[in-house]
Amino acid sequence: MSEKNLAKLCATLSPVMAEPTYVYCSFPDFALPSGLLAFGTVREREGLTAIVERDDAQRLGFPYIYDARLITLSVHSSLEAVGLIAVVSRELAAAGIPCNTIAGYYHDHILVPVGRAEQAMTVLRTIAAASCDCP
Repeated sequence: MSEKNLAKLCATLSPVMAEPTYVYCSFPDFALPSGLLAFGTVREREGLTAIVERDDAQRLGFPYIYDARLITLSVHSSLEAVGLIAVVSRELAAAGIPCNTIAGYYHDHILVPVGRAEQAMTVLRTIAAASCDCP
């Protein structure tokens, strides 16, 4: 069952970092090329943004930006939960770590710069360890 209580969400973040490096590609024809698997896509006026593994983008010769590590908050958060991403982004911002978030059906996912990923994991674990002294 999905969780809405902010204190419980913070206390049980259980962040897990995926192994691959992810990047952002843009496809102005709004089509994901054959053979390219995307972690996520976003339709924008300018084209289709795809978040893909860097190795795949390189292998297929697609230009990309933003080398990132993907961190999944393993807690089953409700899409109606209020404040979880605000807490996470506030704490990461305080540490000077940019983050890009994606809400999935079961979990929230955060993309952070490769060079700051371990520090981001420390920040997320600190949130959970503090049992979330959320305002």
